[in-house]
Amino acid sequence: MTGQEDRDGAELRRAWLAPVALLAACAVGVMALRYGGTGEPGRVDARIQGLVDGLPGSWWPVATAVDALGEREGAAVLVLSVVALCLVLRRPRAAVLIVAACGTSVAATMLLKPLVGRTIHGGSLAYPSGHTAFLTAFILVLALLVTGRFGLVGPGGAVVVLLASLVAGVAMGWAQVATNSHYPTDTIGGYFTALAVVTATAWLVDRRNLLACR
Repeated sequence: MTGQEDRDGAELRRAWLAPVALLAACAVGVMALRYGGTGEPGRVDARIQGLVDGLPGSWWPVATAVDALGEREGAAVLVLSVVALCLVLRRPRAAVLIVAACGTSVAATMLLKPLVGRTIHGGSLAYPSGHTAFLTAFILVLALLVTGRFGLVGPGGAVVVLLASLVAGVAMGWAQVATNSHYPTDTIGGYFTALAVVTATAWLVDRRNLLACR
């Protein structure tokens, strides 16, 4: 891309990043108010849990495998693999971005958990889900980098990025519910936390054209 095309692309991307970040942050806040200080599932949780429990037991290995991607070891392998690829391709700023986005998203969930105070299993802080936030952030940044690289920065790019993040969020959210690690609404909160943090960060760094992978 030329310098002018990069600037135009950044402007198009910022046009949708800002409202997505704001709406996602509002969703996190509303859910925190609704479930803060509780230690039991709500009606939404019960309905979603019933659907997940209805799946055959043969899905259990899949759920545990997906869950492992959000554990420290699995997350480290994912992030370091992409960082190594970025460095091989001489895209150091992309490597920094994915580390920062994933780390910030998980840190946000760690900050919110004691503030919200929702618990599961007799005292474990639950809202929002850090596993869901991590995988959502990871795929969201990858999608932003790929669409930025190929110039998909308008509405079409936004759809691709949001759909990719949604698939990641649903996959990890399902795994967390299936393994009884979180209430369903914890995972929804984790998804929106990552969406808010990453899109807000992308909006800021896009001013310096980091998302074009150049």
